Order: sequence, then C-alpha cells, then structure tokens
Amino acid sequence: MKLDALLSPYPVSQPVNPAVIADRVRHSRRVHIVLDDDPTGTQSVADLPVLTQWAVEDLDWALDTGAPAVYVLTNTRSFDAETAARINREVVTAAVAATRARGIRPVFTSRSDSTLRGHFPLEPDVIVATLDGLGEPAVDGVVLVPAFPDAGRITIGGVHGMTDGVEFTPIGQTEFAQDSTFGYRSSRLADWVEEKSRGGIAAAQVVELTLDTIRAGAERIAEALCSAAPGSVFAADVVVEDDMRQLALGLELAEAGGRSFVYRVGPPFVRARIGQPQRSPLEIDDADAAESTTRGGLIVVGSHVGLTSRQLADLTARRPDAAVVELDVPSILDDSTVAATLEAAADRVVSSLADGDVIVHSSRTLIRTEDPDESLAISRRVSDALVAVVSRTLAARPPRFVIAKGGITSSDVASRGLSIRRAIVRGSLFPGIVSVWEPAEGPATGIPYVVFAGNVGSDTTLTEAVEKLSAPASHSAAQR
Repeated sequence: MKLDALLSPYPVSQPVNPAVIADRVRHSRRVHIVLDDDPTGTQSVADLPVLTQWAVEDLDWALDTGAPAVYVLTNTRSFDAETAARINREVVTAAVAATRARGIRPVFTSRSDSTLRGHFPLEPDVIVATLDGLGEPAVDGVVLVPAFPDAGRITIGGVHGMTDGVEFTPIGQTEFAQDSTFGYRSSRLADWVEEKSRGGIAAAQVVELTLDTIRAGAERIAEALCSAAPGSVFAADVVVEDDMRQLALGLELAEAGGRSFVYRVGPPFVRARIGQPQRSPLEIDDADAAESTTRGGLIVVGSHVGLTSRQLADLTARRPDAAVVELDVPSILDDSTVAATLEAAADRVVSSLADGDVIVHSSRTLIRTEDPDESLAISRRVSDALVAVVSRTLAARPPRFVIAKGGITSSDVASRGLSIRRAIVRGSLFPGIVSVWEPAEGPATGIPYVVFAGNVGSDTTLTEAVEKLSAPASHSAAQR
C-alpha cells in the first residue's frame, strides 16, 4: 500500500509546541509512572530516572529528582501472565504509596512493544483493578497508542503497520505477528483488541481516534474521550510526532476535567505526553567511557528477530577486529554442559577485552515450541546465560561500555548482569532510538549502558552504534 494514498483523505498535521504540554503537566501536580515491559521503552526520552527495582524507597529516589515521568523496568514481556500480573500490582501499589506521601497524583502508563507483542489486555486491566482496590479515582478508559514514527511504526485509519516512508505494510503481515508467544492476526487495532481479549472487548466497542479527530485539535480529542462510555478502549491514529502531541493536549484537557486514563503505548508516547522535545542524538566522548585499563567494549546480542540477525552479520563483517564469542543454545539448555559453556565463554570475553571490543551472542537458530510459556522459558534460559557471562566479566574486567541487543536481554543485563538498580536515561544514540543509561550507583557506575531494541534501526545501525562508542578509545589511543 502506498503511504501517500492512505494519508490523502486526512487533513495535514498541525505543529504543537511541546513546551505548552510541559507547562500544563508541570502545573497539573501529576507524575507519570511508566511500567516498561522491557527497557527499550526509554529510547525516546532523556533525563528521566529509570528503576529496575520498585521498593517504595526506589520510587522515592526517582520522585525526588522532580522528573515529570519515572520509568520502572518490569521486564514482564519475558514472564508468564501470572508473574506479569503480580509485578504490575506490586509496582502500582508502591507507586501509589510514594506519590500519596507527596500529595501528587500518579498517572500510569503501560509501555509495551510498537509491534504489538506483550501482555494485553492483562497489564492495563491489572493496573485498573489495583488502583480501584487502593481507593484511587476510577479509571475512565485505556488509551492505546502503539505508534513509533521514529522506527517507522504508524497507525492510519485504525490500522497499525510499518512504513519505509513510501510503502505501508499492515502489522499483521510482518514477522512480528508470528511471534511464538505473543503472535496475532489482526492489523486493525480494534480487531486486535478483540482478538487479544478473546472476545471480551468487541471491536465495535473500541473508540477509534482517527486522524480526522486527532488533527482537528485538542478540544475535539477531549470531546471524544469524555463522551465515550466508561471503561472504553481508545485506539489512536498517529503518523508523526505532532499527532501524539495533539493527543497529549487532548488528554490534558480531559484529565483536567476529571477524567482518568491508563495508557498502553509504544516508546515515544511518554516523550510527547510530558512535552519533552525530540533531542539530538548523544555525542559520546572520552569523558563518557569507563576509566579503566580495559580497551574494549562489550556487545551482547540475544534477540532473534530477523533484523537483529542481519545487524549482527553486518557488525561481524565490518568489525573483524572484534572478538566474537558465540553461546551455543543447545549447550545452554543442557544441564550437563551449561556450566562449562559459560565458564569458557566468560574466560574468553575477559581475556579479549584487553585487546578490543567483544561481541557475545547466542547462536542464531531459534528453538521454537508450540507452547508459548515454554518458548518464554527457553528465552529466559538463554538470557540467564548471557547475564552470567556479563556478570563474571564485570567482576574481572569492567568493559568501557556495554551494548545489549534485544528486550529481554537488555533488561536482564541491566538488572542482573550489571546490577543496575537506579539510573538516568541520558538520551539516544540515534534519532528517537537506542537509549543510553547512566547508572546512578553500583558496580557499573561510569560505564555507559546502551539499550538497543531487537526490532529497530537498519541493517547497519548496530555497527554504527559500536563505532560511536568505540571512537573515544580509538581517539585516546591515537593521542597516546
């Protein structure tokens, strides 16, 4: 489908100054608590706190920064439904306790995948039920905004899909819809809601906020939000950042009038919702690298989507100087061989870091099962193995930087491999994608940590990320 033809019936987008949104958020006395089902949700924002643990004291630390939004890394996309529900309840309960103590109102965002993979409608349902049980104001609806224009994921006429700027492919026709755990058939969001809720929410009940409404302005959006039946699901069209900003203004009007919503969104929604402008990509310099005699950085690749495998192939081809350590998945899954496999891998990584960058990746053959929970369990075993290698490496020879590729991988590497409990998202390496964290404490302090989603970028973006981070070391070596 041609993108221009799909857009031709709709009005053009109208510019929105993000400072207007930021000012309204600041005066609202509300803080946005983002339950991020993997750490790649942070790639569109900057200068916000992120937590991998959610005790009240962790929320206190994050709220004390005065930031308009706080990310809590739940990693629920890697867990079964029961565990995901428990984690959501725990985070909401802790966040309500921390915000009540300050007299501020929490607004909850369930951040998930722009390609529609994750626990839906489970997670927003659990948030709504937990808030009700805690005596918080009733939630009037769930706002569904999976769009991620920076990565080519947009929604037009209620249909979500991917674009290269010329063609538009409905998301149900992509490899992501074939996910072994969170697969689906529908591309129209209303139909997808019915499919994922197993008929519990009929497509006809979903309120579609199409571009006609979004581009008519904030008052029209607020009218649509406020006139819908309580408990509605709203599916929003978004093609460009200003569409999301218009939606943010409409939500501000509706919430100022007493309405309350839970958001289920892709990565850039929070940026638009709090009025944060799109930032220029970060420039990495010598001051950003860990002070260590180690020359090399560590690149950890766990994702198995096709794009990641192509990016890995490009990286190994164009960076022949980097050592490559492959973890054989069958050996990891075999209890009789896993210990020796991990010990050998960690030893090689540690020794190779003295000479340059090291790439650690799981073998590329994806082991599938018919059982979604079993597929998740396999993914977790692989992630556990990568974490063990990172943890042993950190103890023996801290790398100059760490890049983690893939959602489950980047979450586990952060929280368990590097023991990051609290961090600040500094920004992104590329426009709107690939975030850089600054650990606030612990053994990884001073090591830039790069969260790289499995499904973003071009075939060369991983290589470009490594080159950006390796440049300071090359420059320093030249100066010596």
